Amino acid sequence: MGTLTLLLQVAFRNLFKSKVNLIIGGIIFFPSCLVVTGGALLDSMNSSMSRSIIGSLSGHIQVYSDKSKEELALFGGMSGEADIAAIDSFAPIKAALEKHPNVQTVVPMGTNGALITSGNTVDLTLARLRDLYRKNTAEGETPERRAQIDSLKQHVRHLADLLQAEQETRRILIRDEARDPAEAAALEKTRSDAFWADFEKDPLGSLEFLENQLAPQVADGDLLYIRYVGTDLDAFQKSFDRMQIVDGQKVPEGKRGMLLSKFFYEDNLKLKTARRLDLIKEARDTNHKTIALDPLLRRMVKENSTQTREIVYQLDPLKTKQAVARLQEALKSQETDLSKLLGEFLTVKDENFDTRYKQFYEQLAPLLDLYRIKMGDTLTITAFSRTGYVQSVNVPIYGTYQFSGLEKSPLAGAANLMDLVSFRELYGYLTDEKKAEIAQLKQKSGAAEVKREDAEAALFGEDAPSKLVADATPGLINETDQITSNGAALRNEDLIKRVYSQHEIEGGMVLSAAIVLKDPSKLDATLAELQQSQELKDLKLRVVSWQKAAGLIGQFVMMMRMVLWGIILILFVVVLAIINNAVMMATLQRVKEVGTMRAIGAQRSFILSMVLLETVVLGLVFGGLGAGTGSALITWLHNVGIPAGSDEMYFFFSGPRLLPTLSASNVISAFVLVVGVSLFSTFYPAFLATRVSPVTAMQTDE
Repeated sequence: MGTLTLLLQVAFRNLFKSKVNLIIGGIIFFPSCLVVTGGALLDSMNSSMSRSIIGSLSGHIQVYSDKSKEELALFGGMSGEADIAAIDSFAPIKAALEKHPNVQTVVPMGTNGALITSGNTVDLTLARLRDLYRKNTAEGETPERRAQIDSLKQHVRHLADLLQAEQETRRILIRDEARDPAEAAALEKTRSDAFWADFEKDPLGSLEFLENQLAPQVADGDLLYIRYVGTDLDAFQKSFDRMQIVDGQKVPEGKRGMLLSKFFYEDNLKLKTARRLDLIKEARDTNHKTIALDPLLRRMVKENSTQTREIVYQLDPLKTKQAVARLQEALKSQETDLSKLLGEFLTVKDENFDTRYKQFYEQLAPLLDLYRIKMGDTLTITAFSRTGYVQSVNVPIYGTYQFSGLEKSPLAGAANLMDLVSFRELYGYLTDEKKAEIAQLKQKSGAAEVKREDAEAALFGEDAPSKLVADATPGLINETDQITSNGAALRNEDLIKRVYSQHEIEGGMVLSAAIVLKDPSKLDATLAELQQSQELKDLKLRVVSWQKAAGLIGQFVMMMRMVLWGIILILFVVVLAIINNAVMMATLQRVKEVGTMRAIGAQRSFILSMVLLETVVLGLVFGGLGAGTGSALITWLHNVGIPAGSDEMYFFFSGPRLLPTLSASNVISAFVLVVGVSLFSTFYPAFLATRVSPVTAMQTDE
């Protein structure tokens, strides 16, 4: 103890005596601060991202078929949806998983994507007209409904006039003479008095003409990619407590339906002018940006002021007059052209933005359809099934939803929730209803199954039928023929109104299943036990953690951690070399001192311990200062938070701000690395110091 006390006294005496020690201390300070700060930030981001992934889609654990060609990627991969093999029935999987004591719920899932069209202004107007005529047929005409019909007819005629003026302007500006004669004739017919005079003689036929000939000429519709998750909607909402219904209502239990993501709904289905105004307001209020200095905001203002067509096309003559009057009052203008008034009104600046934003929603929005799809509408989704053919399903839109804290995240907001029955049809799965219907058609047509190897002989051999199939089965499609089988009854049933039992929902195909645990702290142990379960192996299932199930998104923090440790490794290699050279210089400067100590009886081990302990003290002091600085920085960041600089970062921060926390492992890692590198870099100079001859050292002048 006496020797140790003496060595510590020498170490602390020399701590600030040499400028070399201060240089070494500064070099040690920075890496130790980086290890604490970087490690704490990455650990906090990993924890936040895990909450986002677990709470939004994956659960704690995911299971899927071991026959899958690719690994599960719930948030999509580089090449689109992963090639995941279908699991024929969810029920046995649920039963097997729920046997584990730590499994709380098991939620069936499947992900896919499709292209949909939101329809253009003419499409939407004609659809409303058709619905009104159908109500007239079913319920009888009322004065209110007749007024609505006349107003919409006038609007369609007004749209035709606008389209004609637009095409004339385009022809003059770009000298476009190559106009399709059929389109020109259809537009001229739509604008004629004779067409509208005869409209009521055959309203449905007239609407069909407008849908086929006029609507395609108005190219303001959007072709959208929609990503959807098929699931048991009730089980999903109960298991993922961050889910909130924003608009409308939840899908009634057992019925077909869809909940659109609020982010998707706002970003893709809202009137573009209104959406840009919302984004500008959010950037100004939340991120404190200005139109004058931000090029993105200036671009959105320019797009709003020049792209007024969508608003102009929505307004019928009556609403156009109202809009003109309101804009004239707001702008104190006598201009009568709606497009010019809108252009001037939407050319906003920082000084008048808040006023114009309020006026838009109070004065103009009531005259417009802000969303192309409303709650209660039925959306037709057409997708390619897994076998390559096209399948379409009509799905009612009941509402919108979002995950609490992830409202602005494109990743969390990309998934729209669909009932499992509709998902299975779009996926191409042969449901019991389809099987019954096919069996009925086979029986009615007299069709027989033929093996692949016998197909050519059956079609072209000597015994091939002499008549075509259509001739051999007259009346195959006969609307008056009453078929009483279950398949035909289901075919004529309104599937949207049908209520499916829980047995039907759970008894069919799924692509994966999310597992929510009772005790998340036992995730690793539960994962290992499920992976070793013989029952799950017999079901040929892969069991993966949330991080692996999330695909590339789940590996983001791991990649960031690898980058950080790569930087730290390079930094410490440089530090090691610098410390080694610095200690070598300091040792050479102390040759005479070392020789004197040897001459008065100091052993080699004492000299070695003295040099090493001095470096350890140096590392502990300056490493402690670095770790303390890093800890203070993390504590300050925890109090103020790190704002998500972009919508994408909301997902990784699990909210608008990241509140980093410090763990003991971050500080311990810093100290271990600093002391280890310091000792390793000092060992060789210390060894040289022990080789100094006392006589030689005492004879040295320098």
